[in-house]
Amino acid sequence: MIDISVSKLNKFYGEHHVLRDLTFNIERGERVGLLGDNGSGKTTLFKILSGQLDYDSGEVLIPSDRRIAVVSQIPDYPFGYTVNQVLASAFSRFDEITAELRSLEKTMEIYSDADVLSRYDKLTAKFEHMGGYNIETEISKTCNGLGISEEMRERIFDTLSGGEKTRILIACALLQDPDILLLDEPTNHLDIDAVEWLEEYLPRFRGTVFIISHDRYFIDKCITRVIELSDGNAEFYPGNYSFYVKEREARYEEQLKKYKAEQAEIKRLEFTAERMHGWGMGNKKLQVRAFAIEKRIERIRKTEKPKEIHSAMHNRFNSLNFHGDNVLKLSGIDKAYDDKILFNNLSLTIENGDRIALIGDNGCGKTTLLDIIAKNASPDSGSVTYNPSIKSAMLPQVIKFANEDRSILDTVLYDLNVSTQTARNRLASFLFFGDEVFDCVKTLSGGERSRLKLCELMSADINFLMLDEPTNHLDITSREWIESAVEDFDGALLFVSHDRFFINKLANRIWELRDGVIFDYRGSFDAYRQELQLRRQAPVQAVTAHEKKEKKKAPNKKINDKKLRDIEREISKLEERISEIEKEIEASASDFEALSKLYEENTALNASLEEKMLIWEGLYEESI
Repeated sequence: MIDISVSKLNKFYGEHHVLRDLTFNIERGERVGLLGDNGSGKTTLFKILSGQLDYDSGEVLIPSDRRIAVVSQIPDYPFGYTVNQVLASAFSRFDEITAELRSLEKTMEIYSDADVLSRYDKLTAKFEHMGGYNIETEISKTCNGLGISEEMRERIFDTLSGGEKTRILIACALLQDPDILLLDEPTNHLDIDAVEWLEEYLPRFRGTVFIISHDRYFIDKCITRVIELSDGNAEFYPGNYSFYVKEREARYEEQLKKYKAEQAEIKRLEFTAERMHGWGMGNKKLQVRAFAIEKRIERIRKTEKPKEIHSAMHNRFNSLNFHGDNVLKLSGIDKAYDDKILFNNLSLTIENGDRIALIGDNGCGKTTLLDIIAKNASPDSGSVTYNPSIKSAMLPQVIKFANEDRSILDTVLYDLNVSTQTARNRLASFLFFGDEVFDCVKTLSGGERSRLKLCELMSADINFLMLDEPTNHLDITSREWIESAVEDFDGALLFVSHDRFFINKLANRIWELRDGVIFDYRGSFDAYRQELQLRRQAPVQAVTAHEKKEKKKAPNKKINDKKLRDIEREISKLEERISEIEKEIEASASDFEALSKLYEENTALNASLEEKMLIWEGLYEESI
């Protein structure tokens, strides 16, 4: 059965034809992802399907008995509504039944007959069948999965941040028990744990799902079909995101091959027709043949040149070599705001070749730590020591320019001190063409600001790059481009991101900031998540294997955290001493007696380090 039917749909904004005779059906139970570059019409189509926007011609049909839940904008709730009241509003489908049950109960206090009792029994059975007695359980399960704490549930909805409101709206949508879910960028502002929970939920959802998202991991797990919008038209792919990427490439190559073959044939025939016209002066037969060839050429012109599916930006970061093993050292970094401790006594080293992803829950202090490392903010105590040969650059989350009343072109001229032609050439390579370069900077979108800032950053000689949520506001094509650019950067890299595809492609080291402490993992993001999952499962398995044994008393968290920090300091000192010894061994290559002592000390230190790491692992398992 069909849940959503779209036929010959057209939408104009002035003279701009956004959707062109769009036609498709979505079957009941399908999970469809709507993809396309920014400006391709995705949001317009979404608003039409959700009833927020009218269209110029065509038809959109959704069966009237299908219940729809939409996550796209933040609706208005009565002033003073708590989060709990907002969540409870998801169960308005029970209001009519509840009201009648209360009325019947009042009636039964006065008198009751067979008809009243029968009606009450039927309504009670219906209420139970609809899940009315499980409302609190469902709210708790959904809130736990999305990281909505008891404290947040008591807060006033209007006082929440945009990200927190989005999380509540997703919970409301899921709690409505809809037949059709329409989700516009549902993973924006969600922590990784919440996104992964949603990924597990949606494939089990019994209804139809229609999603706009730039989160490639998310859509790869959650969709079974892709609709791609481009220039108002749609292409359809019967598979998830991974299938779409391969199939799109194959279709592009096939169309390009066909287009080139046709163009080669056209060129050959045009040459032949031109020669026949030349030879046929006074020869009607040759002229007739020439005209026949030209008509044949017109019949051949069928295949359009395929649109390039890869970004037209082909730029690399300039890089600058530096000397030494370490980029910088964090020593005893503390930072707190009011009563909230963001981190305590952080001591870490960034080494040459590190590509570090800094991850953690929203509000845990990731951007603050990045600002401290970039020296845009100061710690309460501790220090950041840079290698003298380091030259760093940072792409912040909120991008501002010195004078936003300047044009794009003037901004590059002033900031980079280059000629007008050089500035225009660089801007063109970042897809700022023609009269666009005269647009005022303050009118630019988030994605355009990112491109302009990257245009400036990639013109400088740097060897340490910091990025704060670099893929925010970017469509998938732009994300792929920035990944390619950063992947080619051969200096040290530190970035904050929730984009797991981006993290897994670029990071060789993970810093997870949690409860003021950083867990430092050397490896890819996928490997890190697998290890974390095993760590979380280990205590459960231990209890299952020894069910009759008494559970250990939960350790005091403050004492445990102090032990964890102490052992981390000891490990750091051991690692520093081992690094020093390795340098001394290299310097003492010709001194046998000195080498023997150094090797003995090195062996003892490594054994001690292994012992400390085992202690640290045990303490960390207790803390998570």
